Amino acid sequence: MSTDAAEFVSYRFLTRGLPARMRIPLWREHFGQGIVHVDIEPLSNAPFQADATLQAVRGLRMLALKGSSMRFKRSQASIADGDDSIGFIVCSPSRSQLSQRGHEIELRAGDAIAILHSEAASVSYVEGLLIGLAVPREALTQRVTDVESLAMRPISRRTEALRLLMAYLKSASKEGALAAPKLRDAVVAHIHDLVALAIGERAPLGESSASAVVAARHRAVLDYIAAHFQDPGLSLEIVARCQGISPRYLQRLLASSETSFTGRVNELRLQRALKQLTVPHTSIQRISDIALEVGFSDVSHFNRLFRARFGDSPRGVRSAGGAHSCAR
Repeated sequence: MSTDAAEFVSYRFLTRGLPARMRIPLWREHFGQGIVHVDIEPLSNAPFQADATLQAVRGLRMLALKGSSMRFKRSQASIADGDDSIGFIVCSPSRSQLSQRGHEIELRAGDAIAILHSEAASVSYVEGLLIGLAVPREALTQRVTDVESLAMRPISRRTEALRLLMAYLKSASKEGALAAPKLRDAVVAHIHDLVALAIGERAPLGESSASAVVAARHRAVLDYIAAHFQDPGLSLEIVARCQGISPRYLQRLLASSETSFTGRVNELRLQRALKQLTVPHTSIQRISDIALEVGFSDVSHFNRLFRARFGDSPRGVRSAGGAHSCAR
């Protein structure tokens, strides 16, 4: 599957449901040889399992794989396909082993590495999650000097650029950003910038790269708030500390999306409360308990905010049987 694909393409291969004796042959033929152009060798005698999703747009291929231990080999025959993109690999939570250009590298869980698709290589990993990116060489040579010399150099999971990249990829996948034509180009450019920053030890932080870092940090902040908004003790300072940024910078990030920390948290809490109030099986739950459950420690404050947001009281919404649930 080419990185020059003009439109979004998504391909999934799942062995579950296939006869056990057919899983490895089909995996090798349809996914290994037909899609990613590699030879695949199982590394265990246990029943083979694989669940792989490959998404491709112009300028990017992204693979997410969970499965049995296996080895991918890109041989001299494989590189005849002319793919000269740069591969970027992360395995978590397990370790992996890579070989290219005479170098043997054992990659620790969560660390990353760049490889050259234009040269023979092998990647072995045990059961876990493997994330692989393929970025056009030209996109990275515009951002990193002598990108080939940076191949086969482990990148620590503690590297900020890698942390931001992984958070950004997670959000982009969850929200289907690559499938959205209006977002696609910006998302791909941000991924190129973050990959370049991760593999280039001294990659210059130009205007484009700075924009990618801001976008990734902004996305990571929103994801953290979305995961923790029901904690009544959540504060601007706590989120900033967990994201490794200052409270003032966090405020600026949220202001870029025309909201504030308090506004974002309250909106998430109110939307969750609205959902709770309009679900039939929660009708016996006290409104005060719902307020506490979604993160409000002051029920009166919750009632005021709810009425201002949805035009009715929580009790009124419940009595109307969800007629107000469209007030978003």
